[in-house]
Amino acid sequence: MSLRQTLRGTGVALVTPFNSKFQIDYTALESLINYVIINGVDYIVSLGTTGETPTLSKEEKIDILQFTYEKVDGRVPVVAGIGGNDTQALIKDLHHFPLEKASAVLSASPYYNKPSQEGLFQHYKALAEASPKPILLYNVPGRTGRNLDGSTSLRLAHEVPNIGGIKEAANNLPQCMQILKDRPEHFLVVSGDDDLVMPQMSLGMDGVISVAANCLPKKFTQMVRSALAFDFAGAKMLNDELLEAYHLLFAENNPAGVKAFLAELGLIENYLRLPMVPLSDALKQKVVAYLRG
Repeated sequence: MSLRQTLRGTGVALVTPFNSKFQIDYTALESLINYVIINGVDYIVSLGTTGETPTLSKEEKIDILQFTYEKVDGRVPVVAGIGGNDTQALIKDLHHFPLEKASAVLSASPYYNKPSQEGLFQHYKALAEASPKPILLYNVPGRTGRNLDGSTSLRLAHEVPNIGGIKEAANNLPQCMQILKDRPEHFLVVSGDDDLVMPQMSLGMDGVISVAANCLPKKFTQMVRSALAFDFAGAKMLNDELLEAYHLLFAENNPAGVKAFLAELGLIENYLRLPMVPLSDALKQKVVAYLRG
């Protein structure tokens, strides 16, 4: 079964809850896993950047992934996030991380060192050849400093067998259209921009890996399902209701916005590891007002 079938719809990039000592709060993580599944998400992404992975040790990452498999217990697929800017180190992680129960590996393109398009191609080719699971490309130039061009994504899709899809978060609709036009039939294309997913799905995207689905899973997954069913009038109505939330989630930084939402819902405590800090008081009050409205 291709990833286009397995990972169609709404994936949620889970946050990592911390307690007041900035330790991982596994009780809250279990509650969050159950909350998003009960409210309709189609799969879970563990160890995405929304999970503050740059501040997690390798041991913590492995523990979180194992815990997530255990608590999901086969109810929905799990995707493991393994990304970075050292190709050889990532190959070692692909061999050492527990991936037997993962449906795929989501790998953000290298950050800071800004490789050429050929460098990006060779990086992902090396990961795909080493990985026991299909690789999902993750293009997020706002964080990495380098766009994975549509032509490079398509080259990987057509030439490298273990490349299964892409999370496209370049905020670039022409690039999305190019990929959707020329992708192989099996190749999954999902959005990484919550505020753009509805129009992107009208172009043919297969769904989204979402931040908003942590805290607003019911309405958000309904919107995505409406779009998948080509009910774009219904999808627009739900998306219009979510527009303010999108702004609040990303106005300062991610995951400060979504953690403020989740804390107000009583699902986690509002702690982040430095250099990330909680949402400003003024913006937090707007989150409170939105949820009470």
